[in-house]
Amino acid sequence: MKMMSSKAGRATAVFLCVTQVAGCGIGYYWQATTGHLKIMRERRPVAEVIADSAIDHEVRERLAISGEIVDFAHQALHLPDNGSYRSYAEIDRPYVVSNVFAAPEFSLEPRKWCFPVAGCVSYRGYFDAAEAREFAERLSGQGDDVFVVGVTAYSTLGRFDDPLLSTMMELPPYQLAGLIFHELAHQRVYVKGDSKFNEGFASLVEREGLSRWLRSVDDEESLRRYRLGLDRLSQAQNLLIEVKADLDALYARSLFDVEKRAVKKEIMAGVRQAYHDMRRSWGGPPYFDHWFDSRLNNARIAAMSTYDDYVPAFRALLQNEGADLNAFYDQVAAMAALSADERAAVLQALHDSGDAS
Repeated sequence: MKMMSSKAGRATAVFLCVTQVAGCGIGYYWQATTGHLKIMRERRPVAEVIADSAIDHEVRERLAISGEIVDFAHQALHLPDNGSYRSYAEIDRPYVVSNVFAAPEFSLEPRKWCFPVAGCVSYRGYFDAAEAREFAERLSGQGDDVFVVGVTAYSTLGRFDDPLLSTMMELPPYQLAGLIFHELAHQRVYVKGDSKFNEGFASLVEREGLSRWLRSVDDEESLRRYRLGLDRLSQAQNLLIEVKADLDALYARSLFDVEKRAVKKEIMAGVRQAYHDMRRSWGGPPYFDHWFDSRLNNARIAAMSTYDDYVPAFRALLQNEGADLNAFYDQVAAMAALSADERAAVLQALHDSGDAS
């Protein structure tokens, strides 16, 4: 799944920012706004691009498939039909945005930045990768754990007709489908300031939508590979659940920083070894080596948790609704209207009910 290298990767656009918001100055506002508007200016209708013989043949083929995927999203998954992903923009870099995640040295709670459109989110997005790295280095210099990841797409939550991007064209069709379903889900339900809710919901829609689409096109091989990836993903996530528990327990202890630092290093080394032991039993890809490499830290773990922690709860909710997506969306919208604490309690109850079933 693409999520491993850029799943932290499916980012809601932070293209609006004001200087009054803490930590968000005019420089950040300028790069976010100009970067986004430049992409909007580059858009061309997909039909026009497909008809252009000067465009790479594989890109035209992928764009043709994307039209079928978007149709399926509207008709079978009941996701918004507002013009998104009916245009295409070529950009001159491998990722459209670089997201910076950060967390304190002894906490798994991610730093958050607040914006008028997206609310408070657990990352800052930069259209210039060098600027992202510079910001990350400043946070690291202040003692934070940091994680920078390139992403292939972002959502403007329906405020613009989001285009397909050249960064998406190298994805296999089934990964492209999952990405489109994920981003359109953000346009269906989005709660300002609750990244875990938003990403958990969109990730569940992505997985359910992709399974349904692959069955509809009778692509058994891709479905098999996708299910294998989910199974391996579940095993990797179980390791992360364990390491999160160990780290939370460590950070709650009354120890000197130098002692916490040493134990933290041992815990990280231990989970990396546990992953490589597990990986040897798989006998082939997909692998998640980049999750468990030497840069594993609080920020990376927090980023992955943002996307995955609530997926089981949303899966249980969909099952409760008899796999009826419209009924499921109604329940999600009702949850979105609750307070953050009420929403978290409902999701925890759903998670527990899924574990019991």
